[in-house]
Amino acid sequence: MRTIWVLGDQLNRSIGALATATPDGDRILLLESIGILGQHRWHRQRAHLVIASMRRFADELRAEGFEVDLRRSDSLPGGLAEHRSEHQPDAVVMTEPNSWQMRQTAERLDVELVRSDQFLCHYDEFATWAGTRRSLKMEDFYRMRRRETGYLMDGDEPVGGRWNFDADNREPPPADADRWQVPPRNELDDVDRAVLDDLPDSCFGAEPDGTWPTSRAAALRRLDHFVTHVLPQFGPHEDAMTTGSWHLAHSTLSSSLNIGLLLPGEVCDAVQDAYDEGRVPLASAEGFIRQVIGWREYVWGVYWLWMPDYRSANALGATRPLPPVFTGAATTEMRCLADCLAGVDARAYNHHIQRLMVLGNLALLAGVDPWAMTDWMWHSFVDGAEWVMLPNVIGMALHADGGRMATKPYAAGGNYIDTMSDYCGDCRFDRKRRTGPDACPYTTLYWDFLARHEERFGKNPRMARQVAAARKLSDLPAVRERAVEVLGMLDRGDL
Repeated sequence: MRTIWVLGDQLNRSIGALATATPDGDRILLLESIGILGQHRWHRQRAHLVIASMRRFADELRAEGFEVDLRRSDSLPGGLAEHRSEHQPDAVVMTEPNSWQMRQTAERLDVELVRSDQFLCHYDEFATWAGTRRSLKMEDFYRMRRRETGYLMDGDEPVGGRWNFDADNREPPPADADRWQVPPRNELDDVDRAVLDDLPDSCFGAEPDGTWPTSRAAALRRLDHFVTHVLPQFGPHEDAMTTGSWHLAHSTLSSSLNIGLLLPGEVCDAVQDAYDEGRVPLASAEGFIRQVIGWREYVWGVYWLWMPDYRSANALGATRPLPPVFTGAATTEMRCLADCLAGVDARAYNHHIQRLMVLGNLALLAGVDPWAMTDWMWHSFVDGAEWVMLPNVIGMALHADGGRMATKPYAAGGNYIDTMSDYCGDCRFDRKRRTGPDACPYTTLYWDFLARHEERFGKNPRMARQVAAARKLSDLPAVRERAVEVLGMLDRGDL
């Protein structure tokens, strides 16, 4: 009998090696690594999500007739060695891992790999596409994938005559922030409580409250709820931030997608069906499908294309340690930052604009070490995974890859945050001021960032105007002096 080793982010019966598995011919191995849990400072809800989902998946496989070895071990290689010693399998088979490092480990441990179909575009297909391009653009990839999958297509042209509706999907938050339905929760049970008892003391953050699905059945219910009740409102405010709602009209499906409880094809099929039936406007359907088959699959492809060197990218020479406010060792009077970090603590979640334009933007402007920021986000967010965080943090948020992922850095001052949120109104800092004790730290650091990297970005067509504006500031010397003060306070944790 062979063993199929299932990793904690591949929890789906219909992918890879599990798709053809039978109880008569295959035994299932699921490993909980005590070493991995203790090695990093995980958010409690992230660790709980993976382990509880693994244990529920093990029960589902047992109910189907499989012999399942769910084993806690000091390490993954150690757990596999224990399993091999006890069961003497004819072979150990695994669906291709979702991380570069785990693939190297599997190959070193003589594990047979089965091609993964957990994503719609395999990374070797992405590499073939990338090899035909002079430069990589997500928009080009997205249009190609729309044509190949047929989502929201009318023959070879997009439904409605437009490929995207981004211009319609950037409205600031409305006054009635309670218009969006709160995601349904699942009651915690004995499985959840047992997992929480097993988590190390090094975990941080609030305990789970049932927000994040830990079974396929719960994930499918969340998908149905999103498509039926939330997706119709998704488009217009997908970039908005508000203290009145942590979720707005976002799907909150990423945690389920990233560990395999949901698959991207079935998610997009549900959206396509809702559009075809007239239940979802085109702008909302397109905006969401773009996130799944465009951005998500593009990030997956470039991760594999550029690894392993991508981990060490640091084009801007950023070396500042992670500020203590990110780890909970300090508080902040910056209302936007405080709200986002409170969301991380309470739910291990922020939506994409909060991650990019509040957390990532601050790290970019302050010059935080790219790997320190990547590592923190990887272990702090419920949907964290290396393949997700490396391109999104190193490429998009911190511009540490020098422009391979994005042609310009997503740097912004307080004005952007004020436009897209309700954070600034009651904040003690003034987003219009660059200098003085009441100046918005984002505004101060934005102009300092442009001056600091004047030579690099002055030649960038998408940044040249901003750099020129920075040169013309009459108070630029004072701005740069204030920036030194702001960075010192950020480092000390008293900003």
